[in-house]
This record gives sequence, C-alpha cells and structure tokens, in this order.
Amino acid sequence: MSRGSSGFVAGLTAAALGVVGFLAYQASANAPDSVAVPKPKTSSSAPATGDDKPKDDKPKDEKPPAALPVGSGTGKRVVYALEDRQVWLVDAAGDVARTFEVMPSTLSPQPGTYEVVTPRQGPPTKGSDGVMIEHVVRFATVEGVSVGFSAAVDGSMKSPDPSLKTGGVRMSRADGDALWEFAPVHTNVVVVP
Repeated sequence: MSRGSSGFVAGLTAAALGVVGFLAYQASANAPDSVAVPKPKTSSSAPATGDDKPKDDKPKDEKPPAALPVGSGTGKRVVYALEDRQVWLVDAAGDVARTFEVMPSTLSPQPGTYEVVTPRQGPPTKGSDGVMIEHVVRFATVEGVSVGFSAAVDGSMKSPDPSLKTGGVRMSRADGDALWEFAPVHTNVVVVP
C-alpha cells in the first residue's frame, strides 16, 4: 500500500467515526423514556438540587420575630422597641397577642411608660409628613410634635424625610388595624431602647 492510500484510509476512518458518533447522539436524544438514561427530576417551584430534603418556603432574609424585651412592664400594654423597630401587643395575662416591625418617625420619645392619650380618629387624615394615614394611636409629644402609631392608607412604610420633624411610627395596614382594636385611650405604651 502506498503512502497516499494510507492517508486516504485514515481519512475515511475518521469520517466513519464522526458519522457513527453523530448517529449515536441522535439515537440517544430520541430514545423512548423506557430505554433512555434517566433525567434528573425537576420541580417548577424550585431548581433541582440533587437532594430530596423539603424546602423552607420562607425567604432567607426573613428573621423570626424578636422576643418580648425583658423588663417591659406587666399587664395589657403596647411595647415599642426603638432600636429593633418592633412592636408587641401584650394582653392582660402577659402573652404576646401580636408582634410586627415598624418604621420609626424622625422624633422618638425617651424610653419609659406612656398612655394612649387622644381619642382615636375614624376617617383617614394627613400625617406630619404629608402622607394620608389611618388608625392613629397617639401616646407622646416630642418637641411639640405628637408621636403615635399609624398606617399609611397606601400601605407604604417609607423611611421618613430626616429634614422633617415627624411623629408617625408607621406599620402595615393589617398591623394598624390590630393595634387600633387593641389599644384604646389609657392603654399603656412602654417604650424601650
């Protein structure tokens, strides 16, 4: 066999191997499920991870509610933690009926015990920051500005403009409804650092 014919045979062999590889690929791609290699199971709600552990539906950044601060009083009360931006509604037996996060106002009262002092309003009104609010529960005055809990009618909990003197401690509308029902006039509000 001449040198030229051995190169020709090598070329034919390479081409044949290429065709066989291509046909094998096509056969595996079109094979029925009964003979195909099993594919990993996927879920439309979560990516496949290779393990069968149940998934936690809570967002990773969601933290459990903070514990009621020690030394926050006794009996029925609203506890407001300034640094934690958290409120607890505590019933007469000392059990937490509800807890939720709030957005503080630019003015905050000193730690201590206060009372809900003004009659609660019915219709929405304009807050000290110009936002329409509902379920106002006032309990203190700081620098001539009333401080109280409220919910924005549009449901927002934006950080207040630091250049304004505002007294609205904002919460969600659902939390505002709960606090409104829980804290009539003379209910204690305990503010903690």
